[in-house]
Amino acid sequence: MSRVSVGYGGEMVSVGYFLSCESFGPHELLRQARMAEQAGFERLWISDHFHPWLDEQGNSPFVWSVIGALSQVTSLPITTAVTCPTIRTHPAVIAQAAATAAVQCQGGFVLGVGSGEALNEHITGDRWPPAELRLSMLDEACEIIRKLFTGEEITHRGQHYTVENARLYTLPEQPVPIYVSAFGPQAARLAGRIGDGFCSAMPDPDLVNTFRDRAGNKPAQVGVKLCWADTEEEGKATAHRLWRNELLPGTLGQTLPTPRDFDPATTLITERMVGEQFPCGSDPQRVLDTVQQFEDAGFDEVYLQQIGPEQEKFFEAWSRELRPRLQRR
Repeated sequence: MSRVSVGYGGEMVSVGYFLSCESFGPHELLRQARMAEQAGFERLWISDHFHPWLDEQGNSPFVWSVIGALSQVTSLPITTAVTCPTIRTHPAVIAQAAATAAVQCQGGFVLGVGSGEALNEHITGDRWPPAELRLSMLDEACEIIRKLFTGEEITHRGQHYTVENARLYTLPEQPVPIYVSAFGPQAARLAGRIGDGFCSAMPDPDLVNTFRDRAGNKPAQVGVKLCWADTEEEGKATAHRLWRNELLPGTLGQTLPTPRDFDPATTLITERMVGEQFPCGSDPQRVLDTVQQFEDAGFDEVYLQQIGPEQEKFFEAWSRELRPRLQRR
């Protein structure tokens, strides 16, 4: 399948679909993956959460079960966006899950990792650490995961984790690539040092440049939300109801512990603000410009997430109008 060109100078960006585990159950996610492949999307992102951000989103299936099922219904490569391998789940367990997923996906799997949010990680009763400590834990977790990907038995006694006599027996032919998420310069530097690629959700060229200053020309992925709808007003209302949490300022998204805490925290976020953040409605140019913005920031892969239940309507628009226009550009 040919890649979609969106760069005015002939640069190429691969466009994938972002499966939202916060908004949909496992059967619906499989259905969307099939529709995405049929519509011409080239790859998949899938979120890894224990809780949704808001009760209105309504779901949060176990991502590794979903990935196993996805491997049977689609041939598209899959990246977790993103898994936190530090608190809720021990890095040795994540290594086993990722290796199995890569075998199921016949090598087309990338482990996207990040330092996580209290929303998902506090559930075991452990203390939610500050950002600097979380990055240190992520660094050590990735070291353990890479050692286990060698297939050798390892024993590790580090600052944060202990592993004793662990060995993975089910492994893909090549080690699973690890892409590291970053929302600030310190995390971007870590991603550049330890990552095979970069994950983000912001069109910030400074973060991409900080990553590539350390990593060289390694891949950079980004997720983009939109709400394709008959009218802009309808799209803004749906996006506000389901994803207004995306506009929370500062570190609130990393520190609030439950969906019921996100609800009052988002009361000052209006539909107008959401409409300025996400493409809403049926204007193809708004979507094209958003993809171009991320391509201009240096990303190689852009993943689009349709907000709300109108999935068929979006995939039809993608096949009929959006993808052809991106290809022409």
